[in-house]
Amino acid sequence: MEATVAAPFSSFVTSTQNSSSSPCSLLLSRKNLGSVNLRFKSRLSVRASSTSDSVVTLLDYGAGNVRSIRNALRHLGFSIKDVQTPGDILNADRLIFPGVGAFAPAMDVLNKTGMGEALCTYIDNDRPFLGICLGLQLLFDSSEENGPVKGLGVIPGTVGRFDSSAGIRVPHIGWNALQVGKDSEILDDVGNRHVYFVHSYRAIPSNENKDWVSSTCHYGESFISSIRRGNVHAVQFHPEKSGEVGLSVLRRFLDPKSSSKQKPEEGKASKLAKRVIACLDVRTNDKGDLVVTKGDQYDVREQSNENEVRNLGKPVDLARQYYKDGADEISFLNITGFRDFPLGDLPMIQVLRYTSENVFVPLTVGGGIRDFTDATGRYMYYSSLEVAAEYFRSGADKISIGSDAVYAAEEFRKSGAKTGKSSLEQISRVYGNQAVVVSIDPRRVYVNDPDDVPYKVIRVTNPGPNGEEYAWYQCTVSGGREGRPIGAYELAKAVEELGAGEILLNCIDCDGQGKGFDTDLVKLISDSVGIPVIASSGAGTPEHFSEVFETTNASAALAAGIFHRKEVPIQSVKEHLLEKSIEVRM
Repeated sequence: MEATVAAPFSSFVTSTQNSSSSPCSLLLSRKNLGSVNLRFKSRLSVRASSTSDSVVTLLDYGAGNVRSIRNALRHLGFSIKDVQTPGDILNADRLIFPGVGAFAPAMDVLNKTGMGEALCTYIDNDRPFLGICLGLQLLFDSSEENGPVKGLGVIPGTVGRFDSSAGIRVPHIGWNALQVGKDSEILDDVGNRHVYFVHSYRAIPSNENKDWVSSTCHYGESFISSIRRGNVHAVQFHPEKSGEVGLSVLRRFLDPKSSSKQKPEEGKASKLAKRVIACLDVRTNDKGDLVVTKGDQYDVREQSNENEVRNLGKPVDLARQYYKDGADEISFLNITGFRDFPLGDLPMIQVLRYTSENVFVPLTVGGGIRDFTDATGRYMYYSSLEVAAEYFRSGADKISIGSDAVYAAEEFRKSGAKTGKSSLEQISRVYGNQAVVVSIDPRRVYVNDPDDVPYKVIRVTNPGPNGEEYAWYQCTVSGGREGRPIGAYELAKAVEELGAGEILLNCIDCDGQGKGFDTDLVKLISDSVGIPVIASSGAGTPEHFSEVFETTNASAALAAGIFHRKEVPIQSVKEHLLEKSIEVRM
């Protein structure tokens, strides 16, 4: 968090209030609203603030990536006042609560600080409020996430997990369509276009809460995607990560009288879109500059006398260009992996910070997410959770774990028990599994018979060099340099159990070849797990994207070199997918 920004209220947790009861259910009881409200207002009264119309009060309880909403607000011309006491909530002209992470820890902080009580008063007085993601879910009576856990009790209903038995992948990650009701106000400029969701839990419309619902979204079933009553709004999606459409939502909340200068072009969003992701492999070159590079089967050096690192551009500049070009997400992979001191890699952290200032789609970062001891002289121990926290504070929405997830999966398969100590388990427990991507780097190993190895073997479309009809996919670590005794299938199943929310599926054999994704591998993994799978390695034409989406259950496809070298524009890929009747965000 920037030094110029006041610390969020989670830094001031000192109260020991009992968290077993929801603040609003106690203080705003529907059965005895009048008398309770009088007692409540005698303790916490709301008075008009004298702050400028350009100030937004932000309720940051210290979990996940809140930098993105800060950047979006500044981009729209607003300054930010952080909540430090309950009184800051009560005196706010407009309040935004960007909830990130798990339900129970958030409610615990709200209860212990007295912020929950202040929120209930603020909302009951119909003050301008916008909750985002968890900031919507906390308004309901309770949640089943690690519970039941009581919520604020403002809206009737229980927040439950998506039902994966309905054939959907959980978490719900990606760009989906809204079914907007009347009088939604802040959604007036959405124009039937996609917005970005990332969550495993949802609230269902009912007769008891129907008067609150301003829009729904369909994902296996209809769930509440936004609520509105008077000046109180909340959305399940992330406007700060929904591009220009999301910025329009924030703009309408901050200035209800405003609207786009021209009517937004009507979109054709109807369901969850397939995602096209731009990947930037980042490392220092021999001169010490941080550059975007691209490997040929993971070799990033030019085949020349100088043998220099291949330089395809500056990370921040390319990321901003891909955002303008329509990339649905941007992934930074630090391929030098913070070998000695991850938290000391200030250039990469700065890349995240600068990128998030003007790029309003999800950002993923990977490389060196693990426990480590600082070898620079202080020999201090840092947990993977601390490394991830710094990334989140710097603008990352998701963390990609590679080698460390392989070691954790091997140990899990060997012992059959979860330790709770791996980076994968720690980060998913605190930030939710939707914040954790596992990057798998397998290499194809051909065999003559499926019984030759103790790993999942498949019949491959293209036989091996000696006519072999079967292959297994051996996982590697350390940037593909070391093979491990575990297959991609076994690894994918294990990391899903350990808390991964998404899999980034590479293939060393296809990397940099431009001949298409390894659809045999993608189909194997995407058919075997219930979490989203991102196909990676091998894209060379728009047709390769349609092929992987038509023949496998991949949720997204990622490319690097063809975008960096301007061989295939992102927009050309999306136009081709539309021609093939594959839903994408335009």
